[in-house]
Amino acid sequence: MSEVETVNVRGATFGDRIADAVDRKQSQVLVGLDPRPELFPVELRGEPPAEASARFCRGIIDAVATYVVGVKPQLAFFEALGAPGLAAFEEVCGYARAAGLVVLADGKRGDIGSTARAYAAAYLEPRAEGAEPVADALTVNPYLGRDSVDPYLAACRRHGRGIFCVVRTSNAGGGEIQDLVLSDGRPLWQQVAAQVAEWGADVVGERGLSSVGAVIGATHPRAVAEARKLLPQSVLLLPGLGAQGAKPGDVARAFTSGPASALVAAARSVIYAYREGEDDWRSAAAAEAARLRSEVWAAAGW
Repeated sequence: MSEVETVNVRGATFGDRIADAVDRKQSQVLVGLDPRPELFPVELRGEPPAEASARFCRGIIDAVATYVVGVKPQLAFFEALGAPGLAAFEEVCGYARAAGLVVLADGKRGDIGSTARAYAAAYLEPRAEGAEPVADALTVNPYLGRDSVDPYLAACRRHGRGIFCVVRTSNAGGGEIQDLVLSDGRPLWQQVAAQVAEWGADVVGERGLSSVGAVIGATHPRAVAEARKLLPQSVLLLPGLGAQGAKPGDVARAFTSGPASALVAAARSVIYAYREGEDDWRSAAAAEAARLRSEVWAAAGW
């Protein structure tokens, strides 16, 4: 590791920035930004989809910024809108950063060689001198092995970025692959977790958290507890609360490494909360984000 990289690891690492944000906000909540124009409030439905998506996400950011540490824009929903959607994605990321929020791009990118390097350059590296990367962190798929992750690890070291490796997912079919039993009796996902812990060992900040995190579905409470033991220095990203059925109590054991050692992600239950009968979509999102922040903080025991 070069002298410059060492300074970055010991200074503004992603893990340190997450810890600082959690302390400041007393929140471990990330709000997912999954823009679906067919679900938008009536006032936005006459606009072009990409413009409406950007406006909707800006409104959600304004509403929840007090209660959350960051946002998790899901790339697929922006990509579905074509080139204008990608422009909207970058606009939303910049707006969230200006609001003081951590931006986690949810793309679950996974490829090897030059392709992985291009993904890292697209989301985790500055595109021009003095510019900020599009995102603070990116979800990646580690099931292609170490060479598919190396470019992202380099961005963590050189630019203070973070990654969250998909380890045990919340979807019903995830176990078809992730729970396959190895010759030593462990499920495959636990071997992947061990690899993630190894990859993140040299990007641990002063607060004791690695810049390499892991995605663990909150709908599997036992896996959350097992992952915490396997990944004591990783920030666990826990999707699945709200619309997918997980409760704050299901993730309590994820926080035994500290209040910032896990982040809870909720999307539909927050951004479309108004569809439960609330007139003002911004107020509904703010109320749900505030409720979730309080319940997760209490469940974590902090």
